[in-house]
Amino acid sequence: MNTLIALVGAGEYLETMDPVDKHLLANAPNAPARVVCVPTAAGDEGEASFNRWAGMGLAHFTRLGAAAECARIIDRASADDPRWANLLEAADLIYFSGGDPLYVYRTIAGTRAWEAVQKALARGAVYAGCSAGAMMLGHSVPDVRSADLALYPAFNLVPNALILPHFDLIESFRPGLTALLQSQLSDGQYGLGIDEHTALVGRVGEPWQVLGAGTVSFITRDSIVVHRTGQSVGLPI
Repeated sequence: MNTLIALVGAGEYLETMDPVDKHLLANAPNAPARVVCVPTAAGDEGEASFNRWAGMGLAHFTRLGAAAECARIIDRASADDPRWANLLEAADLIYFSGGDPLYVYRTIAGTRAWEAVQKALARGAVYAGCSAGAMMLGHSVPDVRSADLALYPAFNLVPNALILPHFDLIESFRPGLTALLQSQLSDGQYGLGIDEHTALVGRVGEPWQVLGAGTVSFITRDSIVVHRTGQSVGLPI
């Protein structure tokens, strides 16, 4: 699956991300692009939070000239609703916003919604995921609140990666977390630390590009290499 993927550290639907999102829209298979915003990661935060993210996404992409809709996938039942599956399958750009990465993965894995996402990506739709929406594309989702940085299964669309958004704030959130992550990496695994208001954009098997205000850190057991906006990042397959 050689689709364009954007891994966003934070800042979805804010004007700071306009250049990134314009780039994604320009690479969508149709114009104006049919954008589907998916706030599932906020599905366990209550209706007000879910609706806020939905509204922000629709307003943002409408302002950028896209035809934007929301897939109201809150739980496993709605993830199997054919209405949302059909909407996702027809999308040119699918955007999963932030929240709880374990919740969004467990809500959509193995459902009609995720099958529809895969079909859309197979025909060339763009995938954008911010924070939780990015984390679930890695090999595993790290629980950054657990003492031992427990790892949970994820979709592995970005093979062997552990994706860490909000990376510029991560040490203030939990000192020593970067070193703990490094110690958890097995052979062939790597971490991607993506700053807020920053995206890593690319296709599996090709060079990726850093876009936005911050940096992306490529993390192995032995080193951390920082890439700045405009620079390319080669990811192992």
